[in-house]
Amino acid sequence: MFTGIVEKTARVVKIETEQTNYHFTLEVDFAKELKIDQSMAHDGCCLTVVEINKDNNTYVVTAMKETMDKTNLGTWQEGTEVNVERSMLMDGRLDGHIVQGHVDTTAVCEKIIDEQGSWRYFFRLAADNAQITVPKGSISVNGVSLTVVDSEKEMFSVSIIPFTQQITNFHNLKIGSVVNVEFDVLGKYVQRLMDEYFNSRE
Repeated sequence: MFTGIVEKTARVVKIETEQTNYHFTLEVDFAKELKIDQSMAHDGCCLTVVEINKDNNTYVVTAMKETMDKTNLGTWQEGTEVNVERSMLMDGRLDGHIVQGHVDTTAVCEKIIDEQGSWRYFFRLAADNAQITVPKGSISVNGVSLTVVDSEKEMFSVSIIPFTQQITNFHNLKIGSVVNVEFDVLGKYVQRLMDEYFNSRE
């Protein structure tokens, strides 16, 4: 479980394949603090630490085919900057919102507006996406806990303050960038219950 408050950005330093699995080696300054089998969010995708090299501040995570198919990990290259967050401490404050690290879908950045002090990013969801967004609702984009500003059937926008722009990989996004999206878990349950209710009345 995560909060969507990104701790750092890690850099992809090596990508290896083994059958349908991908092994990503990433570098981050707190690698020495990690433990084998620890869960970490990478651009909002929960991956397990399988190897640690404390000498050069690197660690390895493995993504299987299902993960590669459903996320933006297939766009990663050596040098890619990735938002990372360790799992939340249950005795701490929940500064963001509840993020599971289970990416629902990807979205494509369609427009970026400089609002003179903040930036608004517009994202297009796949046409067959079943989830919905609501204005002022919570959403996770590349693992960052954000609030929906504009909300349409296949599009939404979020606003980014300078601090978030600086410490996350949002400063690397451009038109056409693919991002991971996780919708609010409470909203997903409500939508599922409502769908089942209305389907049962047909």
